[in-house]
Amino acid sequence: DDAAAASTTDKKADAASNPPPTATADSPSEDHPTRLPQNRSAPPPSAINSETNSDGGFAPRDYSADMIAPLSKSYVQALASFLEAAASAGARVDSSPHPLAGMDGEELAIDVAEVGPADNEAVVIVVSGTHGVEGYLGSALQRHHLDQLAEQPNSPDGPTMVFLHALNPYGFSWVRRVNEDNVDLNRNFIDWSQSPPGNDGYGPLADVLVPSSWSADEQERTLAALLGELEQAGMASFQQTISGGQYTYPTGIFYGGTEPVWSHRWVREFLGRRLAGVARAAVVDLHTGLGPWGFGELISSAEPESDTYARQCEWFGEVTCHKGGNSVSAPLEGDWLSAVPDMAPNTDVTAVAIEYGTVDTVSVLQSLRADAVLHAHGDPTASDALAIRNQVRAAFNDDDPTWLEKCQPRYASVVEAAVRGLANKNRARNG
Repeated sequence: DDAAAASTTDKKADAASNPPPTATADSPSEDHPTRLPQNRSAPPPSAINSETNSDGGFAPRDYSADMIAPLSKSYVQALASFLEAAASAGARVDSSPHPLAGMDGEELAIDVAEVGPADNEAVVIVVSGTHGVEGYLGSALQRHHLDQLAEQPNSPDGPTMVFLHALNPYGFSWVRRVNEDNVDLNRNFIDWSQSPPGNDGYGPLADVLVPSSWSADEQERTLAALLGELEQAGMASFQQTISGGQYTYPTGIFYGGTEPVWSHRWVREFLGRRLAGVARAAVVDLHTGLGPWGFGELISSAEPESDTYARQCEWFGEVTCHKGGNSVSAPLEGDWLSAVPDMAPNTDVTAVAIEYGTVDTVSVLQSLRADAVLHAHGDPTASDALAIRNQVRAAFNDDDPTWLEKCQPRYASVVEAAVRGLANKNRARNG
């Protein structure tokens, strides 16, 4: 996959500055409705059939058999497709409304679709939209999986599948990585009873990263300054300073906030309730924006010497660890997967993120800077804001069908590995 990605790097390097014309829709149309369906519920769960291995264990089915449909053009369209697929799969659907409206005044919510017994002691949870705009791919993968389940349901001995759609619905709708408070959810899960972590290197760069103007001259000046800093500090240090998280500059990038935000509070309550009585759970969090084009790197939030990390490697194969310094991600403070065991202390949780590559790192950074300036100093409802939304969407998603064809098999293999891992743990407990 790395070699294949390298051959497409030149084609993709300018995607963020030259987005496809269908990258987003800025006004209501038949393809971009501004209101969600009033009835989010789906039919009762379907009967679940079975497949077995020769040893009597569960045989994961192939979720990658069919072509995946194109990415949606908006949050509303993505949600409508997700709910339609959930209904076809006979999923139970629950919706938790967000207090704010979306970009076109639409209702926002976190929607959860479940396929399988509600009282199953093993659960796989697939999460999209932790980082808003990254939900375009995550939603498409969830929709495709639900479509497959409609055609060929899971085994009755397998885990219940839980699809959590748009953990950050506000960012998804507004085509932003951050939430309604300009907070990066994956920097918000720190211990708020203590002082937030410091980041002394960010301060001197704060006004360079997010200047008061996004004129061509200011872009050129600040980008030159940042590239000079990159050359002097080196990529690892530069990435850590900028993206490791900061809690001092609320209009800056990778801002962690001042308290648990709405999505943080919601997922903590949801998982505490949903995983009560669940013995074993796997969590797969879907992300985009780092790494080679179309390649899905598996990233752990565990300590590199921990039993949890050893189990992740046993289940999934090659898993990097951002705390160990061998990941495309910088070491983070406050990522939500690291907090899941505390949310469900009586559940054996194995969680991993899939990070799919899109464009080069500088293009991704430029899109985040443009978005931050727009929302801090501009008018995100103005007509010229569309160009920046297109830039952000193109930095974190690719409408090229080949990209989707590369992304989907990785998703399938990770879900199948999670199913096998949970089944093996069950056999070990019963053995």
